[in-house]
Amino acid sequence: MSIIASRARLLGTAFSLALLLGTSAAQAETPPNVLVVAQSIDDAVSFDPAEGFELTTVQSFNNLYQRLVQSNRQDGTKIEPALAASWTAGSDGRSLTFELADSKFSSGNPVRPEDVIFSLTRAVKLNKSPAFILNELGWKADNVDAGIIRVDDKHVKLSWSADVGSGFALSLLTAPIASIVDEKTVEPQAKDGDFGNAWLKTNSAGSGAYTIATYTPHEALVLQGNANSADKPKLDSVIIRNVPDVGARRLLVEQGDADIARGLSADQIEALKTKSGLKVLAVPSARTDYILLNTKANPTLGNPALWEAARYLVDYDGIAKNLLRGQSTVHQAFLPVGFPGALTDTPFKLDVEKAKKILADAGIKTPFKVEFIVFNDQPFLSIAQSLQSTFAQAGITLDIQPGVASDIYARGRSGKFEMTLRYWIPDYFDPHSNASAFAINKDNSSNTAAKYADWVIPELTDETLSAVKEQDAAKRVALYQDLQKKIQASSPFIFMLQGNDQVVLSDKVKNYAQGLNADQVYYDKVEK
Repeated sequence: MSIIASRARLLGTAFSLALLLGTSAAQAETPPNVLVVAQSIDDAVSFDPAEGFELTTVQSFNNLYQRLVQSNRQDGTKIEPALAASWTAGSDGRSLTFELADSKFSSGNPVRPEDVIFSLTRAVKLNKSPAFILNELGWKADNVDAGIIRVDDKHVKLSWSADVGSGFALSLLTAPIASIVDEKTVEPQAKDGDFGNAWLKTNSAGSGAYTIATYTPHEALVLQGNANSADKPKLDSVIIRNVPDVGARRLLVEQGDADIARGLSADQIEALKTKSGLKVLAVPSARTDYILLNTKANPTLGNPALWEAARYLVDYDGIAKNLLRGQSTVHQAFLPVGFPGALTDTPFKLDVEKAKKILADAGIKTPFKVEFIVFNDQPFLSIAQSLQSTFAQAGITLDIQPGVASDIYARGRSGKFEMTLRYWIPDYFDPHSNASAFAINKDNSSNTAAKYADWVIPELTDETLSAVKEQDAAKRVALYQDLQKKIQASSPFIFMLQGNDQVVLSDKVKNYAQGLNADQVYYDKVEK
């Protein structure tokens, strides 16, 4: 670990000197057994899989942890064994019994039924942001212990009270929050009943291909190969450097000081497509970008007429075609293309005069100002500036307030904002993953996007809970399409885009894999 950390510090020093001096001093290649990734990691809040819910942390979990089952890398709708060698659905329709494969954690400890029990129950009891995923099974702090029991040394049984089938339960268990942690390593780190959460924020205790060697917030995450992994990684380590400036990311990958660069602008991508020694990987993404309005911040923001007008103050085509140029496509529903039932129609377009009439008819007086908090990163700043321009034409001044992503997340979750630009990534491959976020909020007791909007919707909540119980596939698709249309027509969410991730790689990088969903980033088979 000390060798890896020292290497990280040396690389960081070299990179910094190169950027400051503007010389070719840093053009030495990255070490042959180290993958260096340049991106922003300012959003990272916690590397505990029971808490981490940001892009950086979610992208790390498949490399650090395993779950009982996992999504297929090429087709996420297919579920495969991981720590479970096999499973059997109970005749009651509300239980699954898993037989564990012979696996070890990075500590060398074997994976036991007790670790499964500890991992899933702690995730529910901690009740952090992603806990609502496991809550879908009816698991709460006061009943989860009875729902996960040891059968014998190799078997663990999961049962649930919610009216959902085993297929849906398996989908939930592919989510990062269902990652299995090493109880014998984590439990001794527990303080004040936190189940080791404080320690796991910056450490790992999994059975994945890598472990966290060091993590320095806003600087670097260093992953070290797990010698006890069943499938040992090809490279010794992965260094994910925090490079907030996109120009610096481009320079690093262009000069060979980074092997991979993420989050580059459309102009930079175009310039690098013909650059010798580099290649651009375009990966369809399930990410949806949307505007989130806080309905309780002031009476105007809670007015459905403002929500409607806002839908006509977005230059959808201009942002997708001219600004992002291939990095996103226009998409105006909460289910991304690639998921069953996703709507593909785009009923809204930029129409300032229509928006002004909607505002006037509702008695909403202009001009007025709205505080607009956004991630201090691309493409969010560019999108925010486009929105600022078009909203201004209707007399709405968007006061753009850029911030570090982790701070923007915190403000969003605490309701300390008026308007923000967000993205949503499904947690598992089922329509309910997104429906539960945008169409469930009976009483503000769940951690959903609707709660962050302070938008209480008991009727839509009931409809969403009915949809997840529907066993007929065609009927279920129709229910989710109806929900999307209702949210699309009137809600404090303005869906705009679906992402298309463009990643720049050195041509020396082989076998890098990335899937449709955010957690489907894999470093284990990468070679140089």
